[in-house]
Amino acid sequence: MKDKVSVGVLVSGGGTNLQAIIDAVNSGIIKSAKVELVISNNPGAYALTRAEKNSIKTAVITKKESGSPEEFERRIIELLENAGIDLIVLAGFMSILSKNFTDRFKDRIINVHPALIPSFCGEGFYGLKVHEAALKKGVKVTGATVHFVNEIPDGGKIIMQKAVEVHEGDTPEILQKRVMEEAEWKILPLSIEKISKEILGE
Repeated sequence: MKDKVSVGVLVSGGGTNLQAIIDAVNSGIIKSAKVELVISNNPGAYALTRAEKNSIKTAVITKKESGSPEEFERRIIELLENAGIDLIVLAGFMSILSKNFTDRFKDRIINVHPALIPSFCGEGFYGLKVHEAALKKGVKVTGATVHFVNEIPDGGKIIMQKAVEVHEGDTPEILQKRVMEEAEWKILPLSIEKISKEILGE
C-alpha cells in the first residue's frame, strides 16, 4: 500500500504553479503526495529547470516530433503509466487532451483555471485572455478554480474555488499576478492534498 500518491505534472511554460506545488510539498501543506514526474510539450519551458533543481524526473514530448496528436498522447500516457502516476496535474499545459486520454484517467486529472468557472472559461480562454475578458466585462470579483479534467475544456467537476477582488486600474498582467498569488498557488496545492487523501482512502 502506497503512503503517498505519485503526481505527474504536465507543463508548457514558466512553471509558477509547479513551483507552488513543489513549495507546498516542501512546507508540508501537501503531505499525501509527491511529484514524481514533470512532462513538457515545450523543450524551452522553464518549468523543466524548476523540476530539475528539485531532483524531479523530466521528459519532453512535442507534437511535432510525435507526428500526430494520437502519437503525442500515446507517448505521454506511456510515460505516466511507466512511472506509476496516480494523479495528473495540468499546470499551464497548453494542449487540449482528447476524450481517449481523459477517459483513461477518469477523475485523476486536475487543472487550475484562472477564473471562477463557469465565467470566462472553455475553448480560447487561457492565460492573459481570461483576465482580458474579465476586465472587459467589468467584473468586480474574479478568482481561480481547480477542477477535474474531461474532454470538454474547463468542463469537469469543480474541486475548489477562491475569489479575488478586481481593483480599479488593473491591467490583465496585474490581475493575472494577483489571481496567481492569492488564489491559484493556494488552492492548487490544497486540491492536490484533498484528492490524494481520497485516492489513499483516508
